[in-house]
Amino acid sequence: MPVIDFLERNVKLYGDETALVELNPEMKETRRMTWKEYDLIQPTTDVPYRREITWNVFNEKANRFANMLISRGVKKGDKVAILMYNCLEWLPIYFGVLKTGALAVPFNFRYSADEIQYCADLAEVQVLVFGPEFIGRIESIADKLSKGRLLIYVGDNCPTFAESYRELSADCSSAPPQVLITDDDDGAIYFSSGTTGFPKAILHKHRSLTQAAEMEQKHHQIGHDDVFLCIPPLYHTGAKFHWMGSLFAGSKAVLLKGATPEIILKAVSDEQCTLVWLLVPWAQDILDAIDSGAVNLDDYLLDQWRLMHIGAQPVPPSLIHRWKKIFPHHLYDTNYGLSESIGPGCVHLGVENIRKVGAIGKPGYLWQAKVVDEQGNEVPQGQVGELAVSGPGVMQCYYKNPEATEQVLKGEWLYTGDMAEVDPEGFIYLVDRKKDVIISGGENLYPVQIEDFLRKFDKVKDVAVIGLPDHRLGEIAAAIVEIKEGVSCTEEEVRAFCQELPRYKRPRRIIFDQVPRNPTGKIEKPVLRERYCRGRLVEAQITQ
Repeated sequence: MPVIDFLERNVKLYGDETALVELNPEMKETRRMTWKEYDLIQPTTDVPYRREITWNVFNEKANRFANMLISRGVKKGDKVAILMYNCLEWLPIYFGVLKTGALAVPFNFRYSADEIQYCADLAEVQVLVFGPEFIGRIESIADKLSKGRLLIYVGDNCPTFAESYRELSADCSSAPPQVLITDDDDGAIYFSSGTTGFPKAILHKHRSLTQAAEMEQKHHQIGHDDVFLCIPPLYHTGAKFHWMGSLFAGSKAVLLKGATPEIILKAVSDEQCTLVWLLVPWAQDILDAIDSGAVNLDDYLLDQWRLMHIGAQPVPPSLIHRWKKIFPHHLYDTNYGLSESIGPGCVHLGVENIRKVGAIGKPGYLWQAKVVDEQGNEVPQGQVGELAVSGPGVMQCYYKNPEATEQVLKGEWLYTGDMAEVDPEGFIYLVDRKKDVIISGGENLYPVQIEDFLRKFDKVKDVAVIGLPDHRLGEIAAAIVEIKEGVSCTEEEVRAFCQELPRYKRPRRIIFDQVPRNPTGKIEKPVLRERYCRGRLVEAQITQ
């Protein structure tokens, strides 16, 4: 059953109920309004910070967009790219694409103009839908992009090189397009993080999307009365498919722009959110704000908040222990996944396994997992190997890249590139990315283990460990340490804290700096390697 059928079902069951809310606290409020009202008013400089739509309106907008695309020649198997920040239009546009039988192709909003052009060419995109934040980037390549492509602009004051989404869709039919979609049809192309060069295009069938929606609902027991707060970008499989648990349940979701502790807690309070998916930095910021007194929990209504879950990057156990001290009634879960496995949940901890914080968990709903050596043989329990997963959400291939596909798809198994080990109870612990393992003097060092240890130091806000070249040892471990705001810390203090680590695991270099993370919360280690592995570090900052 394709996910578009869940939308049609929700219209029949919950048509007049709220499906989506968009909150943007940084914009000035003029009045509260629905999307239908918003479409009828003249554009003003004051954008309302809260908009909402019902399931009926969601579906009508998706149908209008689908019928418009079909009228412009879009057909089954074509590709439509979406380059937008989170907003109320995002998901109806996505579903409109799916309803035509075309493939939805979300673009990372951090892409440069060159990356936009590259990904549009790689995925053979026929249509590009973009928002006002990207006018400059699109304009710089408009001559190349517009050759054989339809450029659709979502916003006010449409640039001359594009056509207006609002005008194109206004007079189109709101009836469902008569296109037969099955689970075996191609559904979407997502892109890898591109940490080793330009991104790879990841092809998924509709069955992947459906399985992810059903899995999310089952893993977190999402009911019709739940309210999901979504902060990460919708172009990413993590945010999209966590939201699809709400689609499966027919429940309300809130798209929040802004991630300060005050903004998040106010949204949870005002919208009575019950489920919140956070990234590590946001959870850490909330705890730090509470500890410092910058946030007073008595100012918010939070009793209904039942689940906090984290994914997209390794989660320090110390962070969750801190969280449970402040929010003891919260259920907690962590979800492991990658775009090649249609996002979160191919491995998940499970709310019933809080005692196993630190593990990524066991295979998720309808998934299998194993830890293997270089020859593909399962390693003995307790030994480190590469994590491989198999299930209905495994990608079809890297689009137009058979060589890369062959490296990671071995029969039914997807080789993740993550190093892991399994404990006696069958719980999987992520050790590190295969490419991030540091080999120092013949010893394998796993940065995640060192990072988890250093995050226990009460002066440390964030930390990343990378390998630096060394003539004698090949590589040495360097810790980039971000100190909490308003706190002073010396290298000697960090080194003293590290005395509890085995000698070979202690970082040889300590660097005080901010830890860069991408929009999905992952540490941008390629950025750090570029910064520090090429002699750009001021010698005074580091000592042997």
